[in-house]
Amino acid sequence: MLHSCIACAHWYSYSCTEGANKELWSSGHHLKSCRKVLFSSDGQKLFSVSKDKAVHIMDVEAGKLVTRIPKAHKVPINALLLVDENIFATGDDEGMLKVWDMRKGTSFMDLKHHEDYISDIAIDQAKRTLLTSSGDGTMGVFNIKRRRFELLSEFQNGDLTSVSIMKRGRKVVCGSSEGTVYIFNWNGFGATSDRFAVQAESLDCIVPITESVLCAASTDGVIRAISILPNRVVGSIGQHVGEAIEEIARSRDARFLASCAHDELIKFWDISSIPDMIVTDYRRRKKQDRRLKALSNKAFDTGQNFFAGLLDTTEENGKEEEEEDGDDDSDSGSD
Repeated sequence: MLHSCIACAHWYSYSCTEGANKELWSSGHHLKSCRKVLFSSDGQKLFSVSKDKAVHIMDVEAGKLVTRIPKAHKVPINALLLVDENIFATGDDEGMLKVWDMRKGTSFMDLKHHEDYISDIAIDQAKRTLLTSSGDGTMGVFNIKRRRFELLSEFQNGDLTSVSIMKRGRKVVCGSSEGTVYIFNWNGFGATSDRFAVQAESLDCIVPITESVLCAASTDGVIRAISILPNRVVGSIGQHVGEAIEEIARSRDARFLASCAHDELIKFWDISSIPDMIVTDYRRRKKQDRRLKALSNKAFDTGQNFFAGLLDTTEENGKEEEEEDGDDDSDSGSD
């Protein structure tokens, strides 16, 4: 697990045994704060981008810098995606997208079609279509095989803060600074097919857990499990009390979710029950004082006023209904 802070990356060994956590190494190669860090698929390399406009690649075991691309962008870099062992993409504070080939050490796509920062990047399973979310309220679509820009979506309210592909590649989901989840049909990127408001502050980071359920981290400090089609907030995974959450990450076996926030803590949450979760189209009648359901035994669910306004979004488990086959053109909810 890696924790990034001002100009540093820290590598830790974590344990459930008290006192067994320890720092293995730290790196201060970046001149300014780290914005994003990602492991290579084999776990041997660590990629990082920074406000200092540089891209760094480190050897994980040795804790040494092996590649540095100074001035990779003209302005601070905000987003990073690893496409494969040789290709990665970066997005900056002014909306520039670059796609890099490490075999040549240069970028082969330099495209600017967003008017504000790129917040997140995703790619389809075929490694063909690259998607970007932006602070200008649009989602960008780029073809990296043909090395060209395809289109921008219509403008949404607020910043688009995150983007993920779900429903076996049939849906694209974006979080927003307004707390709204926007859903696009694949190959229908121009306009949303559905949207629904999560009664929360900005949804800054979303991570798919299954094809139908994602976890979303918010500036209100709560991590929510959200069902996509049917659209429901199904409960709370956990929280950093009163602190904005910067990042969440799923373990490879999908048993745990790690989160870090402005409280400078890294927390781990048990999400092993999510793959067995059943969510139906049926909405139970609203009841007064009904609280957001806790999905982890360490999730915050004390009934305090902190969860006021979230009460009507909780959905109890029930009999599963077949919504997968019909959700491409007809979605639950309304625009």
